[in-house]
Amino acid sequence: MHRLPATPAPGLSPAQHGEGPTWDADRGELLWVDITAGQVRRAAIGADGSLTETGVHHGGDTVGAVVPAAGGGWLLAADGGFTHLGADGTARALITLAGEGGTEADGGTRMNDAACDPAGRFLAGTMAFDERPGAGALYRLDLDGTVTTVLDDLTVSNGIGWSPGGRTVYLADSGPGVVHAFDYDLGSGAFGDGRVLLRFDGDDGVADGLTVDDEGCLWTALWGGGQVRRWSPDGELLAVVEVPGVAQTSSCAFAGPGRDLLVVSTSAQGLDDAARAAQPDAGRLFTARPGGTGPPATPYRGPLGGLRQEA
Repeated sequence: MHRLPATPAPGLSPAQHGEGPTWDADRGELLWVDITAGQVRRAAIGADGSLTETGVHHGGDTVGAVVPAAGGGWLLAADGGFTHLGADGTARALITLAGEGGTEADGGTRMNDAACDPAGRFLAGTMAFDERPGAGALYRLDLDGTVTTVLDDLTVSNGIGWSPGGRTVYLADSGPGVVHAFDYDLGSGAFGDGRVLLRFDGDDGVADGLTVDDEGCLWTALWGGGQVRRWSPDGELLAVVEVPGVAQTSSCAFAGPGRDLLVVSTSAQGLDDAARAAQPDAGRLFTARPGGTGPPATPYRGPLGGLRQEA
């Protein structure tokens, strides 16, 4: 089994709750979010792997994920629904999903991780602020602007990604600490039969964000474990990327001109003063070159207005 360390990306300020790195190939930019700050952040990546921040935008009270939009700007899973962030940095709420939203004080929920399938549909999950079991769901925003509930009774709907060719979709639920593998119909966006591919007991952390590389192997960030692990499609552990000095590794993606730079987001969310002092790099991006490449983000290819939710 291959092991290697990641290193902090210099020159970028840490996030409070960094999440969701994704490579926007058309713009040649890395995108990621600071969930609790409600920020979308952007950076250019040099051939040497250096990161230079190119923009910070406010997208809502909380922003769980960002993807490029084929119609211009970016689509966000923000607050309790979907928001369009224009190229000028103006955020415009498109829809608040029924039963989602609110605040931590009133037992509300928020959008969490999200990504587009190879056809350009946007699939986005939710979670309760208090992470109570069963309060999370997974939604699909179709190419005609219709929003459909795909799964409910989740706890922390988290990382999502597709196998090459799109016949399998992987979904992490960080509450029970599992990664599911479902059959996927790319023509309709429907989920088929599913199974638990990976299960974590918490001693090594739990699966958070994830990505799938060009060989079809799964990379999972382990929240509480300070690692990213690579798995075969059958669940065999193949490699470990250590993230030194930070426990809360939140997600990962391949990025850069060659799509061979693994970018790992981390978080300082919930750390007390002592833990924060012991983990000064918490919230920073880390990078590594583990070998191999991964696909860029698929843009959302549907409308940026007139969205409607199925009853």
